[in-house]
Amino acid sequence: MYFKVYYQEKTNEVAVREMTKTLYVKASSLVEVRRAIAKYSYNIEQIEEVNGAYLEYEKTSPNFKLMELDQL
Repeated sequence: MYFKVYYQEKTNEVAVREMTKTLYVKASSLVEVRRAIAKYSYNIEQIEEVNGAYLEYEKTSPNFKLMELDQL
């Protein structure tokens, strides 16, 4: 499964939409994604599963960079 993670790099600042970054992760579950990201001090806004036409659309973005769990 593929997941799109919306996050802020600093947890001690107010979340601002313009500062939101995204990360694409291939994992078997949402729990795995959360565990892998936990070692970073990110302020996680949302994690959503991406599949089908939505995934194909996201792949056309220049910001699309898929990360495996062992890369995190």
